[in-house]
Amino acid sequence: MNIKIQSGLALSVGLFLGIGLSIGHHAQADKNSVASSGLPLDELRTFSEVYSRIKRDYVEDVNDKTLLENAIRGMLSGLDPHSNYLNSEQYKSLQVGTRGEFGGLGIEVGMEDGFVRVISPIDDTPAQKAGVKAGDLIVRLDETPVKGLTLSDAVKLMRGKVGTKLHLTVVRKGEDKPLKITIVRDIIKLKSVKFKLYDEHFGYIRVSNFQAKTAENLRNAISKLQQQTKNQLFGLVLDLRNNPGGILMGAVEVGDAFINKGLIVYTQGRVKDSQQTFKAAPDDLMAGAPIVVLVNGGSASASEIVAGALQDHKRAIIVGTKTFGKGSVQTILPMKNATGMKLTTARYYTPSGKSIQAKGITPDIILADVSLKSNEKTGVEVTEASLTGHLENEKTGAKKKSIAKKASDIALDDFELHQALNILKGLNVLSAK
Repeated sequence: MNIKIQSGLALSVGLFLGIGLSIGHHAQADKNSVASSGLPLDELRTFSEVYSRIKRDYVEDVNDKTLLENAIRGMLSGLDPHSNYLNSEQYKSLQVGTRGEFGGLGIEVGMEDGFVRVISPIDDTPAQKAGVKAGDLIVRLDETPVKGLTLSDAVKLMRGKVGTKLHLTVVRKGEDKPLKITIVRDIIKLKSVKFKLYDEHFGYIRVSNFQAKTAENLRNAISKLQQQTKNQLFGLVLDLRNNPGGILMGAVEVGDAFINKGLIVYTQGRVKDSQQTFKAAPDDLMAGAPIVVLVNGGSASASEIVAGALQDHKRAIIVGTKTFGKGSVQTILPMKNATGMKLTTARYYTPSGKSIQAKGITPDIILADVSLKSNEKTGVEVTEASLTGHLENEKTGAKKKSIAKKASDIALDDFELHQALNILKGLNVLSAK
């Protein structure tokens, strides 16, 4: 998700609700004066009536605070899947999460047809280790059916004391029956950037989410890869698979790291603050060396900003499957009593003017999410050289141990990365010519 933290207080919803109640109890109020203010008189009367009926007739007594909070939640959740009300605990948790550490399962989720859809499991978290996958539909949390819950309610159930278990029932495409997955809650410490070197001269950087320091960590990773290759880094694979997004500026800065001029992204909304344009500074950390970006259906929001910008500028080849398609920006508006509101305030557009909302980024090279299972089926040969303890050729002798991994070694573990590295090598040959 793309998030902006905005200072200042949002318009008081309590004022709005207070007017509604006043109208309900004072039917003789000047209708013209209310109508002239632009408030929907009939709808406010309906709200007041529903509120009064619940207070009077509901099977159990409900306090005013609960009713009004529920009304606020309903008002926001009815707008889109990403707008919602944050109580003090949720607001604090969100602020901590953008800094890279929070408690929970480690999944980015949204609502779909009344169920919780997994946008992406976060790297190295309990959810990923337990086998949760992007696209899973969560239908039950322990013994509680998800149908009928708000997203906030579902998230609250997923949170809990560190070390406790949560039993998920999920529906997964390709499976005949629902799956049972048990996850042990833990403190989620996000490490948004990881890197490796393959075949001596080709870098691999994995960005799992976008935080405040993601761009800084990316620059450090490239610097270390340059040191390892003695400034002979011939190309880079940027892995954004299952990256659910994060802070808008984190994505802008990562895109800026590889684009030396022009637009990165722009946003458009109804208010002036939501109309922003972000342009690249004149630098490219890879100095024009080829880049391949890996994406899939779990690449959302900020990931799509980066992929879209690099694709439009023809700075990288996008490889994988179509991305999630979340092209909106959420602004966190602080409110009274240490609460907050996450409100969708803008759509974002790639440099060429394309909106990704509900469409996603279509890769330049479509690469299905497949895996290689065995030597027989994949055609990987078993030779003398692959046997443990084999004699070295007397002319070549033993090779010096390298800090770089061989791309061929990952074919079985990560077929998409293996193919991306092959594409990168091809691009390097073409650029050299």
